[in-house]
Amino acid sequence: MFEPGGPVLVRWRPALRVLAVALPLLTCALLALVRDQLTAASSVLVLVVWVVAAAATGDRVSGVLAAVSGALWFDFFLTEPYLRFTISASDDIETTVLLVVISLAVSETALWGHRQQAEAARRSGYLDGVLGAARSVAEGDVAAGAVVALVAQNITTVLDADTTRYVLGPVRDARIWVLDHDGALTRDGRSHDVDRAGLPTDEYVAVPVRRDAQTLGHFLVTATSHVSYPSRERRRVAVLLADQVGAAPRGGP
Repeated sequence: MFEPGGPVLVRWRPALRVLAVALPLLTCALLALVRDQLTAASSVLVLVVWVVAAAATGDRVSGVLAAVSGALWFDFFLTEPYLRFTISASDDIETTVLLVVISLAVSETALWGHRQQAEAARRSGYLDGVLGAARSVAEGDVAAGAVVALVAQNITTVLDADTTRYVLGPVRDARIWVLDHDGALTRDGRSHDVDRAGLPTDEYVAVPVRRDAQTLGHFLVTATSHVSYPSRERRRVAVLLADQVGAAPRGGP
């Protein structure tokens, strides 16, 4: 089984958001002790570090909170009049605005990098799933039922579905949508736009298992608890996984 990469665990988000607000506050309070020896630019750079750290968790809200908190406490502790949320000098106003803009820009850049890293991890996971199933088939020392169970589990993961089970024979129910090798979802000559509408939540999706021109069976996928939007690439991976069952030695599924 493989798990796609994802954002920071939900259970840690409240703590991260509290830290995103508290750390800029503590930092500005400490910098206020030596503010006569620091330039505004130096203080801004220190605060941007916390924004980057918050955004690197993958939680956009934490990044925004760190940016806003940094700007507020920079104003309170490091601009005249001190210890008031008031700015008297135009240069300080400009610095505070720049702090917010730079922090938000850096936060979005960090989040973009986090998304790219997560997507790379997902791609690697999908490939591992296909290779794992192919290796099980090639080695021939794994029971056919175990290969089917492995593939069903991986199809469920890659399509972000609820359940997947194997059914012998071709699809005979006209109400079932069929996933093609190109990632298209069709039924009775009609196509379903998965990218826009997601997988059907009230109908089955079949991933056929073929050997040469013969359809041996199909994986029946359900996604009823939520709307899933697997990309075309992920849908094609699901078909490739099913192909591994079709490639199993005769006498298998």
